[in-house]
Amino acid sequence: MCRWAAYIGAPIFMDGLVTSPGHSLVHQSRAASECKTALNGDGVGVAWYGERAEPGLYRDVYPAWSDPNLKALCTTVKSHAFMAHVRASTGSATSRNNCHPFACRRWSFMHNGQVGGFDRFRRLADMGVSDALYPHRRGATDSELLFLYAIEEGLERAPELAMIAAHARLEAMSRANGTTPHLRSSAAWMDGERLFVLRYSTDHIAPTVYYRRGPDDLGWFVVSEPPELGQAGWTELPAGHLAAFSNAGVVLTPMSETVATAA
Repeated sequence: MCRWAAYIGAPIFMDGLVTSPGHSLVHQSRAASECKTALNGDGVGVAWYGERAEPGLYRDVYPAWSDPNLKALCTTVKSHAFMAHVRASTGSATSRNNCHPFACRRWSFMHNGQVGGFDRFRRLADMGVSDALYPHRRGATDSELLFLYAIEEGLERAPELAMIAAHARLEAMSRANGTTPHLRSSAAWMDGERLFVLRYSTDHIAPTVYYRRGPDDLGWFVVSEPPELGQAGWTELPAGHLAAFSNAGVVLTPMSETVATAA
């Protein structure tokens, strides 16, 4: 399982979440405490928003703990919205194109989890991406497909419903052609103004997600694991829920309620 962290609010330097804390994302890349494997050394990536609509993107195959460019980037770049990810592969190759976050137009996306038996139906799943969008399919992961499916499902007009629909498509493929657990997911996606998070599983093991408001209403921090061990003030996102973060606050919604409201 991977680890990730995201932020939206007043501009801050990215090292305050990614590299500097005692249990920062870099520390979690070799000593995670709330996932199946403590080691997440199959690549690292950061997406951040600045003066333009499209995010900046840095990804590489180095383990986060041995990537000097990551540290230099995070201590230099100040952003009001960013996300970072350390990867533990569930089967696909260690390559830059398979590293998170993924970006398309103004959206960025990252994921922790798995689609059961994905290798058995990857070709079928790839065929679900339209010809117009397929040039953005640069890697081989189920995570990238989740992102592209969400774009196909209308991420621009309905960010939450589109992501639920994307999960439903891959879950259905896993049930028909794959293995259990059919889907485990903690996913985060943003457009520079809003941050959305989903936590879901077809079994009782949903990847962890926590969130917290920063001091003096600085902004929202959303993480797989708190950046300081034992730190108080973090709220766990319930499984089967969505959270939408913005300057106006946070809105939590059960996934089932989101689908029912849209219907």
